Amino acid sequence: MAESTLKEKTSKGLFWGGTSNFIQQLLNAAFGVYLARTLSPGDYGLVGMLAIFSLLASLLVDGSFSSALVNRKEIKHEDYNAVFWFNIFVAVICAVLLFAFAPLIARFFHHQELVAIARWYAFGFLVSGFGPAQKAYLTKKLMIKEIAISNISAVAISGSIGVYLAYRGMGYWTLVIQALILGFLTNLGYWISSGWRPSFRIDFRPVSEMLRFSIKMVITSFVNLLSSNFITVLLGRFYPADKVGYYTQAGKWELMGVNVLSGMINSVTHPVLASVVDEKDRQLRVFRKIMCFAAFVSFPAMLGLAFIAPEFITIALTDKWADSVLLLRILCVGGAFNALIAVCMGLLLSRGNSGAYMWSSIFLCVALIATIFACFPYGITAMVIGITSVNVLWLVVWQALVKKEIGYTLVNLLSDILPFLGFSLISVGAAYFALRAVSNMVVLLLLKIVLTAAVYILLMWAGKSVTFKESVAFLKGAKS
Repeated sequence: MAESTLKEKTSKGLFWGGTSNFIQQLLNAAFGVYLARTLSPGDYGLVGMLAIFSLLASLLVDGSFSSALVNRKEIKHEDYNAVFWFNIFVAVICAVLLFAFAPLIARFFHHQELVAIARWYAFGFLVSGFGPAQKAYLTKKLMIKEIAISNISAVAISGSIGVYLAYRGMGYWTLVIQALILGFLTNLGYWISSGWRPSFRIDFRPVSEMLRFSIKMVITSFVNLLSSNFITVLLGRFYPADKVGYYTQAGKWELMGVNVLSGMINSVTHPVLASVVDEKDRQLRVFRKIMCFAAFVSFPAMLGLAFIAPEFITIALTDKWADSVLLLRILCVGGAFNALIAVCMGLLLSRGNSGAYMWSSIFLCVALIATIFACFPYGITAMVIGITSVNVLWLVVWQALVKKEIGYTLVNLLSDILPFLGFSLISVGAAYFALRAVSNMVVLLLLKIVLTAAVYILLMWAGKSVTFKESVAFLKGAKS
């Protein structure tokens, strides 16, 4: 693929991925504010206890064959068809298991309401099997615009229904039904926009060919899921539902910010890097450009969210969520590095090195769980600080793995990300000291956003950042 063509496709992918995720998270924020003001921390806590099970089912249904499909240089209808029917088969098994084990889950968390919630989620698992192959088809062809339209439509409709249900006093069922509708509409959108259709001539040989790669990806995704949700399980077992709700609410808003960035970058990282996998020097150049762009947008966005957390939580969600503020701030610090880690993961996957990806994730999981147990006696805040610190420091491990593949050194990493981290900290610090005398919370929130963004842009311009100039140039071209 020619350099100009690859750059154009990457830019369009980033644009549509970024636009999609920004609009999705904007909608999620609008709906989330209303729901958080209407529902109780206990409602969020109940649903949050089941998050690990729904995420685990999604992982097993996909089986990471989507990544395997994107990685294949030559791909045929039979490959998509095999993955599609395999996903359906696994979805049925997951649904049956969750339905059967719902009473045991409810007994573990000491909440009988979880029986009915879990069984409705089991129904959602059946629907989830129809989407992964369709999305892989869209991703492989870099049809990011079609993915964007599907996702935005699903979020808008399901969110509107959620608001109506909350208004009608449906409590935690609001969150359950909203999630089910979101999954159904998202998969329906992929189905309509891809144009690809399965056939009944089922041959699972392509699945067996992809199994070695996919098994490692499933193990990796499982340990990632365990490490990121273990604290929620622990809280659900030993803490009241409202405490779980405070943590899940903080995690929800941090995840919205991460999803805007990671969704935009992940939509192109793997397929673009895979397209130049046979040109090592060129892949290194492309990787560094994506890494710089990730740092350019991630640090100011996530550190900025941490900066405005007190005003945002109080104004948007009311004082009943005040206990979420500190947790949100800590999580945002870790979230600022998530996009960088995702780029490293995309590079490893593009080169088919799912083994290194798997083992790094396993050791990280062990470190995180050990940290959670070590910090458990000191409370929720200590546990969140501990897991955030481990996640940030593990970026060095990901860099070392990338170095083995394409020669990306620690010096390269620091030179790519430190300028953006430094400018972000300066921007937040300047806004903090300039606005100390402002007492009106609404005014303070608006000024924090405006002043921090203005200082950051000014520093980018004064520092003659290449990434900043390229981003501005692309936006001008897109606008025209």
